[in-house]
Amino acid sequence: MKRILILFSLIITLQLSAQTDAETIKTIFNNTLTNGMSYQWLDHLSNQIGSRLSGSLNAEKAVQYTKEEFENLGLDRVWLQPVMVPRWVRGAPEFAYIETAPGKTTSVNICALGGSIATPAGGVKANIIEVNSFEELEALGKENIKGKIVFINRPMQADLINTFEAYGGCANERYSGASEAGKYGAVGLIVRSLNLRLDDYPHTGSMSYGDLPSSKRIPSAAISTNDAELLSSMLALDKNIKLYFSQHCKQLADVQSYNVIGEIKGSEFPNEIIVVGGHLDSWDLGDGSHDDGAGVVQSMDVLRLLKESGIRPKRTIRAVLFMNEENGLRGGNKYAEEAKRKGEHHVFALESDSGGFTPRGFSFQSSEAMLAKVQSWKPLFKPYLIHYFEKGYSGADIGPLKDDNIVLAGLRPDSQRYFDHHHASNDTFEHVNKRELELGAGAMTALIYLIDKYGTDTISNDTKLKD
Repeated sequence: MKRILILFSLIITLQLSAQTDAETIKTIFNNTLTNGMSYQWLDHLSNQIGSRLSGSLNAEKAVQYTKEEFENLGLDRVWLQPVMVPRWVRGAPEFAYIETAPGKTTSVNICALGGSIATPAGGVKANIIEVNSFEELEALGKENIKGKIVFINRPMQADLINTFEAYGGCANERYSGASEAGKYGAVGLIVRSLNLRLDDYPHTGSMSYGDLPSSKRIPSAAISTNDAELLSSMLALDKNIKLYFSQHCKQLADVQSYNVIGEIKGSEFPNEIIVVGGHLDSWDLGDGSHDDGAGVVQSMDVLRLLKESGIRPKRTIRAVLFMNEENGLRGGNKYAEEAKRKGEHHVFALESDSGGFTPRGFSFQSSEAMLAKVQSWKPLFKPYLIHYFEKGYSGADIGPLKDDNIVLAGLRPDSQRYFDHHHASNDTFEHVNKRELELGAGAMTALIYLIDKYGTDTISNDTKLKD
């Protein structure tokens, strides 16, 4: 029986070596679309475990589940990498209303920003100062802000096709808004949710007080885009209206969690490591299906699809499911720290953290020569309409690995609907399309296959494709 298995493995290897790159990639896509596991894994993560905020019980359930699934794949090595993570808890649901006169109120939808302090037990009620930027805040000064709630109403820039560019243009107001407003004596901060459409879902996200003393720290929350429009229009009519909000969040002591890691050992260059990954943690409002359950299961399926397609990598392929991307980046930093301590040689890292929508291609942080090399592979992806290969951002968790010896890349799905769900309670499993998710896993596997086969050396002559 053992001889039969060895013979079968040899036949598969010989068949694969005779295949062209186009044929191998077609095999990968056939396998992901007819025999994929990413959607099944995501179903369990989302519907059986749920939201996976760092330090929570669900995050630890996700660690154990994904570790077991890695082990079931028969990988060469599976392990947990310990990492200390923050534990912030939301507490009872937030509540807010606009008061136009005593007893005359209109409820609005808010959610606390991750890392915020709670309001006093009775909540906060005060007049409102609306601004669009930190510059406007500074121009108003302490005399106009002290004792009031600052409302930062900066919409994402709708005419930018790259929605991540629009997000980046106003994410700082969410992250540092409480720190800035607290300097001027504000008693609370409300920020417009980072969402391109008008709806009733408030979107959370990480915030920081920086070096602001505890005595000046103020509760901060996001308001839905519909209610941001409502609040702004009501302020335009009456500057004396008030806003009330209450939230019960708190920061607890750090707890131990883990990055989950599985790998296939390289057959020729085992010390050259290729990483593919996503972050296992999520925010607590939805179930984190797009952010970043999709990236987690796609990364897991890369290893399975390589094995299923009969590909024996030359280099070590490692899938890393990072913990604590959302509110600390502790997992990504820990992985890079350990890699440096062990003297590991990482040559390429690919991250999926832009949702499970239709893949369009990849963005690369690399030299011009390496970019030209990967762009020569575009014809192999064009039959799948996945041929955006450009310089650009890769990913937060693989960012700490950056040095002169590694190429970083990010999967780029269609982003037009991503921020409808990002960090909100509607980031749930039913909003992920099975086929789109599987196409993303196939695209990632195909890129990893080519990187492994041809390497990241732009001087050698081994980059010629087998047409």
